[in-house]
Parts: sequence; C-alpha cells; structure tokens
Amino acid sequence: MNCKYLIFIFQLILALIVHKSYCQDTTVIIDNRKMILPEVIVRNNFDFKKLLKQIKEDTTFYKAFRNLRILNYTSYNDIRMIDKEGKTKASLFSKTQQIRKNGCRTMNILKEETTGDFYKGNHEYNYFTGELYAALFFTKEKICGETNTVTGVNISTSDKKGIDKHKEQLKMLFFNPGKRISGIPFIGNKLDLYDDHAHKLYDYRIDIQDYNGVSCYVFSITPKVDLGINKADIVIDEMTTWFDSKTLEVLGRNYSLSYKAGVYDFDVSMAVEMTHYGNLLVPKVLRYKGNWDIIFKKRERGEFTATIFDFSIEKN
Repeated sequence: MNCKYLIFIFQLILALIVHKSYCQDTTVIIDNRKMILPEVIVRNNFDFKKLLKQIKEDTTFYKAFRNLRILNYTSYNDIRMIDKEGKTKASLFSKTQQIRKNGCRTMNILKEETTGDFYKGNHEYNYFTGELYAALFFTKEKICGETNTVTGVNISTSDKKGIDKHKEQLKMLFFNPGKRISGIPFIGNKLDLYDDHAHKLYDYRIDIQDYNGVSCYVFSITPKVDLGINKADIVIDEMTTWFDSKTLEVLGRNYSLSYKAGVYDFDVSMAVEMTHYGNLLVPKVLRYKGNWDIIFKKRERGEFTATIFDFSIEKN
C-alpha cells in the first residue's frame, strides 16, 4: 500500500471523527426542562432561552393568515374526499379571487368543477371537510372593517355551538398548535405542549437548517420512546416549525395529530409554507390530509391543498 493511499485513508477517518464530534447533540436544561441542541448552537453561545420564549409566544403564524384579510389574491382550491380503498369519491377544484375594496373584501369564483356528491341538492356542503375548508378560505358575503391586527385578538368557542363551534376549534388547533383547547372531550388539556406534564411525554429539539434558501432555526417536538401507559396522553405525533433566523418569523410548519377516544378518532396531518408580499408574511401553500370519525356521523377521509398567489394590496 503506497504512502498517498495511507494518507488518504487517514484523512477520511479523521474527517469522519471530526464530523461526528461536530454533529453531536447536547442536552441542556432550560427552566428545569430538557432541550436537545446540536453542538454548533451550543458552541456559538446561542441565546436559546430567547428563541424558546419566541416560539411559545409566536404570533407570526396567525398574523400571516390575518394578512390575507387586507389583500387581493387568487387561490386554487383542491378538495378531495377519499373512500376506504383510497379512491376519490367526491371532489371540488376551483379558482377563486379575493377583492379588497373600500375596506371590504369579497370573493369571486372564477372556475369551479365538482365530482360525486360533494354538494347536497341545495348546494350546501355534503362533507364536514368541505365546510371546514370554506370556513378557512371562502367568503360568501361582503365583509368589512377587518384588519390584520393580532394583538388582543383571541379565537374563542365560548359563544359558539354545533358546526360553528367545531370550526372555531379547528382554527384554534390550526393557528395555535400546541396550546390547550377547551371543549374537545378527552383531549383538550392534552394539546398543551408546553406544560410540565407535556415535558414528560415529548422531546424538544432546536436545530439549524436552510428552508427554501433561508437560514432557519428548526424547532421540533416528537413523543418520547417507551412511554408505556403514558402513550395514551399523546395527541401530537410530530410538529416541526422553521423560524427565519433573522426575523424569527414562521416560514413553514408541519404537524400531525392522532387520537382514539371511543366516541371519535382522528388522524390528521397538515403542512404550511409561507412567502412574503412586500413586508407582509402570507401563506403560500397549505396541505391537509385527514381521516376522522365521530359518533353518529360517517367516517370522512379527505385531503385538500390551498395554493395562494397573485397578491396585491388595495390602493388608497
């Protein structure tokens, strides 16, 4: 074996050793709670306490969706209801345009195609999934006087009943994942990812990654392994959020939830990707896939994608 080859092997082994050391995870204690950090963050004396506070109190995700209320935009809406064999049994595909004028917003349907029994005879939604999508993205009438302010704005179910209450619960789950939601039997208090009990169930990790070409802090929450009987307390199967390392805005979020409570069960995953229009953070793509069953209702398997583009702002 020649000398050059021996040197190459030595350099390769050394590189692997250095890489392993550099990528080694470190567990730190923050406010009496464990957090997993990569070595690169620890060595740079990163202020992870500040980031954790920002993560828990984040409003940029919700703000991005409220920004849609003050903008003109176009959206492709793709909703599909799936049978137990995985085939599409009903669907809606539409192109809609929101117009903001004189402080009010309206929505025009530019194109719509449906299959199966997506609508009832009176053109009402035949599926709860369709109703929930409409609650998030469709506007039937003119709505005036809205702003994109989030300070002091709270989503609440206290004055809601029936389908309207379920819609508000979905919004709370969607815009504030990881926080307690009242009124959902058996799991309302299990959704809180930041209380003392949750820290016994989940692993919390901060990392650094590029997300669509932007340097981000990645905060992920996953259930601990070998939970035993405590596994029954798990509702959040995974949540990963990408925060812009400069602005700490949420640029993307993926999360999945599942639970079986006897009278109902669900298995849901969502992914949201953000973009900017000027200095406004706005959602660009939202994907949902869900399988749920509620007592006295038929099981629904549905998936949808909202693609939002062509933003503009009302000119004074």
